[in-house]
Amino acid sequence: MSNHLKSNYSEMIVLDVTPASANWDYLSFRIVNLIAGQVYLHQTGEGELALVPLSGSGKAQTSAGDFPLARAGVFQEKPQVLYVPPGHEFGVVTSDRFEFAIGAAPAAGRYPLRLFSPEEIKSEVRGGGAARRQVNHILAHPLPAERLILYEVYVPGGAWSGYPPHCHDGYGGSAHLDETYYFRTDPAEGVALHRNYRRDNDFEEIFAVRDRDLVLVTQGFHSTAAAPGSNLYFLNYLAGELTDDGRATPPYDDPDYAWLKDNFTANRLSLPLM
Repeated sequence: MSNHLKSNYSEMIVLDVTPASANWDYLSFRIVNLIAGQVYLHQTGEGELALVPLSGSGKAQTSAGDFPLARAGVFQEKPQVLYVPPGHEFGVVTSDRFEFAIGAAPAAGRYPLRLFSPEEIKSEVRGGGAARRQVNHILAHPLPAERLILYEVYVPGGAWSGYPPHCHDGYGGSAHLDETYYFRTDPAEGVALHRNYRRDNDFEEIFAVRDRDLVLVTQGFHSTAAAPGSNLYFLNYLAGELTDDGRATPPYDDPDYAWLKDNFTANRLSLPLM
C-alpha cells in the first residue's frame, strides 16, 4: 500500500487504515462522511478510540448517553474529542451532514468514556521565522489516554511544520510511534509537500499533498511545507510504545538541523545578495 492516500467521497468511509494495511503495529484511522439517513456503527473491541469532528454536526449514541458533536470547520474552531475505551459499541447519526475522524489503538481500559471540550485543549505557537506554526494538543498529555496522542497543526502559507525534522521510529533511542497526517488546505486548491526520510539508509519519500489527502509516517524523520498562498491544516493521530504519562515523551530531532531551535532565523540569506 502507498503511504500517500487519496480520499474517496463516493463511500461513507472516505479513508481507512488498519495496522495490517499500513504494515505497522498499533494505529487504525478512518475518515467518515455521513449524510442524513446513514448510521455509522463501531465496536471498539480491544482498543481505545478517539473521534474528532471535522465539519457539520451529528450525535454519538453510546452506553453512557448521547453526545451532540458539531464543528463549523477545521479552520474555524477547536474540536470536541470523544474518547471511547475498549469494550464499547456506539453509533453516529446526523440530520444533515457530518464528517469526522476516528483512530484507535490497543488498550487495557484504564480510562472511562469521556467527551473533551475545546476549552480543555492546549494551544501553542511553536518555532519561528519560516517554521512558525500553531499546535493544538487535542488529546495529548496531560489529557488522559493509554496510547493515543492527537494534535491539530496550522501552518501559514510559505511556512514549514515539524522543523527541525524529527522521528519516533526507534532511531536515536526514540520510542516507536505509528502516525497519520490528514491534510486540509485553505483554499481547497492549495498544495503542500511532506517528506519522510532516514539518516541511516536511502529511504526517502516526498509527497505533493492536497486537500483531504492522508500520509502515513511508517519510519524516519519527517516535516511538512505549505506552499505560498496555501494555508495548511493537518490532523495527527499517533500510537505506539508510549503509554499513559509516557505519551509526553518528545520525539528525536535530526541532529543536522536541531540547532535551528536556538534561532529559527539563523543562517538566513539576506536579499539582494549582490
